[in-house]
Amino acid sequence: MQISGHTRLIAHLGYPTESFKAPMIYNPWFENQGVDVKVVPMGVKPEDYAALIPTLFTLTNIAGALVTMPHKVATCELVTRMSPTAQIAGACNAIRREADGTLTGDMFDGDGFVRGIQRKGFRTVGARALVTGCGGVGSAIAASLAAAGVSALTLFDARENTANALAARLQAHYPQLRLTVMSCDPAGHDLVVNATPLGMSPGDPLPVEISRVAPGTFIGEVVMKQEYTPFLQAAMERGCPVQRGTDMLFEMIPAYLDFFHLPVATPEQLQALADIRY
Repeated sequence: MQISGHTRLIAHLGYPTESFKAPMIYNPWFENQGVDVKVVPMGVKPEDYAALIPTLFTLTNIAGALVTMPHKVATCELVTRMSPTAQIAGACNAIRREADGTLTGDMFDGDGFVRGIQRKGFRTVGARALVTGCGGVGSAIAASLAAAGVSALTLFDARENTANALAARLQAHYPQLRLTVMSCDPAGHDLVVNATPLGMSPGDPLPVEISRVAPGTFIGEVVMKQEYTPFLQAAMERGCPVQRGTDMLFEMIPAYLDFFHLPVATPEQLQALADIRY
């Protein structure tokens, strides 16, 4: 389907854009459904982001935006209202313009991640999980893991105040949850999640000490620069089941589509049509 004057746009906002995979999933689905909407990558640096959002949403053919690193936390200050999920996560990965011009923010990273691991057989209830990286995506995953019944969460971030702030939000909503802050030792955990950018660039260190990961520990990844990051490859060599970053994306897109009032697909339908390239 060609882009025309009737085409509505969903901006895909982040920086850098080279690792973006969403357009290769959404756009084939829209074409399959005969829906005149296109997801368009738009690279914006952090220092320019706050000024862009009000201007972007004056466009008459903009339907909304997908938000990725490093803008998910900053988006909270730029929308009119947020869903409860986004409030707990302290981050948004979707913006929808309402009929009156106001902006609604929501967050689907966490639910997508949790649905993915559960569909792969991981039992969240009573599990012990380590989340490294407490920015937008890590906060969302931690919040959704808490909602899914994990008994204990360990949080680590290079910025101690960020990890502590997430812990405080989680404790307020889930007072029975056992929380440990500023440890990245994977030993003793059933699930280890890399929610940092480590793996985006060649030569990045692994997010945890892989020799401390017990075989059988479930490993989750958010980085999509390549199908299997060095972290996932190292984990598989230790006999660990894994979830790729793109797996999380396929799981959350149905919720995104519903949020934007567009035809909803199953993850399997999206996977059948997607044209992902690395």
